[in-house]
Amino acid sequence: MTTPARLPLLARLLAPLADPVLRALVVATLISRVGRGIFLTVTVLYFTFVVGLPAHEVAVVLTLASAAGVLSSFAGGWLADRISARRLLIGLSIADGIGLVSYVFAGDFAAALVIAMLVGAVEQGANATRSAIIARAFTGEARVGARAVLRTVTNVSIAAGSGIGALALALGTPEAYRTTIVLAGAASLLGVTQLVRLPRSVDAPAPRASRPVTTATGSTDVAASARAERIALRAHSPWRDPRYLLLTLLTAVFGMQFAVTNIGVPLWVAHSTEAPAVVVSAVLILNTVIVILFQVPLSRGTHDLRVAGRVSAIAAWLMAVACIVYALSAGLPAWGAVAVVLGAALAHALAEVLSQAGGWGLSYELADPVRAGTYQGVFGMGYSIGAMCAPLVVAATALEHGLAGWGVLAAVFLASGLGTWAIARSAARSAARAPAPGAEGDDVPVETGGAAIAST
Repeated sequence: MTTPARLPLLARLLAPLADPVLRALVVATLISRVGRGIFLTVTVLYFTFVVGLPAHEVAVVLTLASAAGVLSSFAGGWLADRISARRLLIGLSIADGIGLVSYVFAGDFAAALVIAMLVGAVEQGANATRSAIIARAFTGEARVGARAVLRTVTNVSIAAGSGIGALALALGTPEAYRTTIVLAGAASLLGVTQLVRLPRSVDAPAPRASRPVTTATGSTDVAASARAERIALRAHSPWRDPRYLLLTLLTAVFGMQFAVTNIGVPLWVAHSTEAPAVVVSAVLILNTVIVILFQVPLSRGTHDLRVAGRVSAIAAWLMAVACIVYALSAGLPAWGAVAVVLGAALAHALAEVLSQAGGWGLSYELADPVRAGTYQGVFGMGYSIGAMCAPLVVAATALEHGLAGWGVLAAVFLASGLGTWAIARSAARSAARAPAPGAEGDDVPVETGGAAIAST
């Protein structure tokens, strides 16, 4: 018996691009996220040195920009179920690019706040719309694989954009900052040229006509028919799905681990350890490399509920260990602190990769396909709420109370990750017990969420 030849590395890397939907999304992401990397690199210092905002006003701008994304995440998914998701994503992406360019006109706190909130809302709405497109364009493992590929491409592009943004930091002039911000917006707009290649199949299917309600005289009651249709649609609402809402809450809590990387570790290293500040850059580089190398392979199979639950549990333990190890870096000599922080960062990066893979799989498989966009909007809204609360949580625990605070964070991450695992196991058991559609004794095939789909 012969073994099929293994595809060359380049062929394996390019294989996802054979799909027209993923190809358009990948190329658009590759271009536009360079702009996002540029912007993230210069944002805080641009507000500080060019616009002239004090630290507390910068914090308010960034916090309210995250808050604006909470409702827009849901709105993006909700709209993607009702209008063309393709056109919606194109429109939001154009608005995002224009919004980035408009930062060069921010001359005071009020202008910076308005622009930041609009850009934050547009970006999160676009993210939810993109998730809805993936939910409809792919199934099973290909769906999670598409998310993994896009996240890998995002990290590559943001890293490249960060290098470009560093040029503005090196020059340090207002003109350099403004030029790079314009480049960031131009890159976002250039990515739209690829989104127009998305096929119409990514849009939500046209709603099925509901059975008309007839009166006693045999005429059609239009108002009653519309009311019956609305009632039928509400039955597919994520707000009536407590399991999905709990999943959203738990993954939002675990999603606060991003603030540990971006806020907790830099401030901890600077104020509580003997490690040099350059180790913060090493942590970010390590995180990026781990995501690029392992997000795709470690996401395989997480369309299966049990696998998704298992990787979520592993992520929970890894993140808990990372928190404790970060805490142990205090009081060590510089070389020891560097080694301990990098060891914790490695566990943290793997936890991030696994938690994302498990969350994607469950967010798709437990969603009702009738309202794929709305479900993804709710899931994205949870992440936005977590991102908004995360800086305060990290500051009030690890940064305020040291080892005890890191212990609290470890317990929070462990509880949320194991809670996600419990949801996945329960859903898998329910799916295994559910009769297959069309089986003997079923009068009508039951339309369920992804849990049942995953078991077929």
